[in-house]
Amino acid sequence: MMKTILPGQTIGIIGGGQLGRMMALAAKEAGFKIAVLDPAMDSPAGQIANVQLIAPYNDIEALEELAAVSDVITYEFENIDVEGLKRLCEISYVPQGSDLIRITQNRVAEKEELTKAGVSVAKYIVAESYAGLLEKSSSLDYPFIVKTARGGYDGKGQQTITSQAELKLAEPLFENGVCVAEQFVDFTKEISVIIQRNGYGETAILPIGENIHKNHILHETIVPARVDAVTIAEATEAAEAIAEHLEMVGTLAVEMFVLKDGSVMVNELAPRPHNSGHYSIEGTNSSQFHQHVRAICGWPLRKPELWSDTVMVNVLGQHVAPLTSKIAQYPNWSIHLYGKEEAKHNRKMGHVTILTKNLESALNEIDASGIWTEKLEEN
Repeated sequence: MMKTILPGQTIGIIGGGQLGRMMALAAKEAGFKIAVLDPAMDSPAGQIANVQLIAPYNDIEALEELAAVSDVITYEFENIDVEGLKRLCEISYVPQGSDLIRITQNRVAEKEELTKAGVSVAKYIVAESYAGLLEKSSSLDYPFIVKTARGGYDGKGQQTITSQAELKLAEPLFENGVCVAEQFVDFTKEISVIIQRNGYGETAILPIGENIHKNHILHETIVPARVDAVTIAEATEAAEAIAEHLEMVGTLAVEMFVLKDGSVMVNELAPRPHNSGHYSIEGTNSSQFHQHVRAICGWPLRKPELWSDTVMVNVLGQHVAPLTSKIAQYPNWSIHLYGKEEAKHNRKMGHVTILTKNLESALNEIDASGIWTEKLEEN
């Protein structure tokens, strides 16, 4: 049963990363208190929490302590222990439940549920072993991508196969268990649809963004996506169908490919606020983090409106020094740094948002700044 959580009460967050931090900041604006469970002593979300629990995510005693101090519990990433989350649902109020995590942790389960929801996905096979891949791969055309069923992000845990001779490159992936092999999709753009839903079935969708990746890591999100209205309509309909089928509460990011004919194909799901939605903090009237808080607290959702064309660009470890040395030159840039102590190469350290009347000039300004100039191989 849906509860209404009010300012002054405590929101517990499993995970202390940047998504938890931005979620907590949005909640604190409305007067909520925050409790964070994370194994790191100085996590981005833990830095601003009222209560900081430092323990592994599967520590039952720590989860019970989080339940004791929280009026509602949410999570900021999907690789958490499903059994621990199930146990938490029995002793605390977790409106998102554990099923969405179970599904999105496993690419096999995710593909099955997407198919049941009636949306288009790439042709795929499931292989229990490398021998199974050799046996079944003839049903796919080259190239295809082999991915571990569990784990993997930012391009990790996957291997592109362009010929029979390359099949052996996928063999190490099976050390982690079952894999999925997906037919390569000849797409023109990648977009993400961030849909939010409360326990009463009310949904809201952020203005849809176009994603540019480098080295399998999101580089830029451009809003509105430079696609036709019919594509936006189809993408919206697909996201709504998935959210309804899963009966999800909270936030779901649906990553999609746009094909040459303008139709869409669903790539994968993330059951939480998403990197591609960070632009919404400045770019819309209600950010993905404010909407997430409203959804899990049983509040009505706002109808998202885009203030202006917007570009969000990720700040990785190698970008921090050039960004901080040049930031005073760009008064129209909004800077978000996540409080991570060490600026490692390719580690997400923050993002920049630019509201603009001209997308191309904003993109040119990003390129001309020299901050993001390292030679990266694009997807």
